[in-house]
Amino acid sequence: MYRRIVTPLLIACATVATAQTSAPAQTPAPAPTPTPNARNAALTASLPAEQAAMKAHVMFLASDAMRGREAGSGEYDIAAQYVAAQFYAAGLKPMGDDGGYLQKVPLTAYKIADRGAFNWAPAAGGPQTLAFGTDYVPTANPAAKQTRVSAPLVYVGYGLSASAYGIDDYAGADVRGKIVAYVGGVPAGLPSEVAATLSGAPARLAAAAAHGAVGAVAIADLRSPGRGAPGFDAVKKGYDSERVTWALPDGTGSTASPSVPLLGTLSPAGAAKLFGRDWATMARAAKKKVLRARPITAAGTLTVQSATGFRSLPSSNVIGMIPGTDPSVGRETVVLSAHLDHVGVGKAVKGDTIYNGALDDAIGIASLIEAAKRFKQAPPPKRSVLFLAVTAEEKGLVGSDYFTNHPTVPIADIVADVNLDMPILTYKFEDMVAFGGDRSSLGPIIARAVGAIGVGLSPDPMPEEAIFVRSDHFRFVQKGVPSVFLWPGQKGPGKAAVADFMGNCYHKPCDDLSQPILWDQGVRFVDANYRIAREIADAADRPRWNKGDYFGLLFKGPMATQ
Repeated sequence: MYRRIVTPLLIACATVATAQTSAPAQTPAPAPTPTPNARNAALTASLPAEQAAMKAHVMFLASDAMRGREAGSGEYDIAAQYVAAQFYAAGLKPMGDDGGYLQKVPLTAYKIADRGAFNWAPAAGGPQTLAFGTDYVPTANPAAKQTRVSAPLVYVGYGLSASAYGIDDYAGADVRGKIVAYVGGVPAGLPSEVAATLSGAPARLAAAAAHGAVGAVAIADLRSPGRGAPGFDAVKKGYDSERVTWALPDGTGSTASPSVPLLGTLSPAGAAKLFGRDWATMARAAKKKVLRARPITAAGTLTVQSATGFRSLPSSNVIGMIPGTDPSVGRETVVLSAHLDHVGVGKAVKGDTIYNGALDDAIGIASLIEAAKRFKQAPPPKRSVLFLAVTAEEKGLVGSDYFTNHPTVPIADIVADVNLDMPILTYKFEDMVAFGGDRSSLGPIIARAVGAIGVGLSPDPMPEEAIFVRSDHFRFVQKGVPSVFLWPGQKGPGKAAVADFMGNCYHKPCDDLSQPILWDQGVRFVDANYRIAREIADAADRPRWNKGDYFGLLFKGPMATQ
């Protein structure tokens, strides 16, 4: 854990936001030794006002003094005060807690606190105690400090339900009151964004909960490498890693399926002890290219116990609004979002340990602030426009998850989210990509917006990355809200520039102001996103998901009828 610092300069900047809740007091520590001045080169160069304003925000937020703005740190708190001050200067209405701009987010870090215990009582024969690290490793349960589940065990293949793609691993299975066992990975042939949504534990736990299960275990090493199934050795290595969610009033953490904890991971040797004579059949079927698994009930009862430890990491979102003026739709709200956090201080690269996060996502926050200024300088919008800077995106979209579960305007009134995350602005972009734009009526709006700045829309150039499900707008999607985020495209110099950043500076210390950021392209980026949000705010109808869209149906959003 790195040192927290509060220098006199940062205190002075933070006090600008006098209307806000003060950042928690921190124990002073020596300031870090400044890195070479390359990142500050040409900072004195003259720029037009809009470009200079964007650069000024990034200079502060991505400075070494901010030490990477990790959620839960004192430096993040100061960054939040800075954004609050900018929202105040732009004339936004405070929409946080207690009449201020900050919404308190009770982050909690949690990790497994012991080695747990897996005990098997077969229907015939004596009880067995499985061996930690050989047969199983436990998984931390964010929903409980102490976990104990004792129930029969049923194997359900992938453990997925997705009727739109003909997937129902629970067909013929009765798992009510039982523990389900599943293998990792997803069926071949799914669209990348759907595959990414289904590949993690949350989708499996949600399916298990819907079918009445009381717990789940993963079985490692049954699917071939490259199919999204981590090996047992990898799981064992990271089993006690700390994770982050937001805390409930009792001090435990939020989770989408609290009634069905993921109890741990079994090795093939551990699973063989539980499934006995059926194990050979299960293993052969799982090794095939296409997994068609029938439910198998193990003959016995599995009892799992574990403890989870929690550590408080208080943080905040920053929220301001321009109220809508139309008497009919003024209460409806368009959200513009960006994440304020980055990954903090880490492993040294060429002697630099500070992961500044200039493009990821200080420049998105700068764009958010400058878009707010544009709205205030223009005629008032018909719908309200809410500007949201969130914490803990890098911890798993946690700050946006907290906001969508504790919105400061009714969630039913939020009609769209336009997300500003990590635009790579080191080249003059010739096109733009709208992740999620083709899923809703936002598509034509986006096309008009980018056309107005002289570029066209291009299809997703890296669908295998499933970017649509990887940023804060997806938390709005999960509440049924049509959402989108734009990136500069990869025409012309774009492909090489994106590859260079992603390969060399993404989540590394060189994501700082030494990069050749083109601030005029930042202004173009703001312009495009402003136009999108403006048209949504003033449109006659709220956005709707395209008829039959997978995510619109999955999360029960407003659907187009034709």
